[in-house]
Amino acid sequence: MAFKSLSLFPDVADSLFSDRFNRIDRLFSQLTGDAPLTTAPAYDIKRLDESRYAITLSVPGWKEEELEISATGGQLTVSGKRTEEQSQPEEKSGWLHRGISRHNFSVSYGLPQHVKVERARLENGLLEIALYQEIPESEKPRKIAIESQQRVIEHNA
Repeated sequence: MAFKSLSLFPDVADSLFSDRFNRIDRLFSQLTGDAPLTTAPAYDIKRLDESRYAITLSVPGWKEEELEISATGGQLTVSGKRTEEQSQPEEKSGWLHRGISRHNFSVSYGLPQHVKVERARLENGLLEIALYQEIPESEKPRKIAIESQQRVIEHNA
């Protein structure tokens, strides 16, 4: 089972390094015929407005009952575990080529403070998880007035 942990708002350098590693891994996998190390599904993270976000994972062929989403202690975890009927040996099933990932997976996202999962929806092989960041009034930025004590200088004529 592959496990991948990601920050919801990754640093550009981390993202660049991760992307390069994934490309190199895929290239070696193509040359050697081995499965790539990263079996976690591809994903998108999108900011919808000031307080709403969406994570979309590509999970083609996965059923709703095979996917699990949990949010605990600032971590959002999405995992997929195939049912027994789906994990039969390839030589018995008649497949000539299987390019769609059938591996169990678990991917974890670090959630910023005050981010809550609103809902999840599976449609057309895409799992969309809607997130909402609710910042309490006491923690919202506020403008502070600057007081100044101006002295009045009197001029005697």
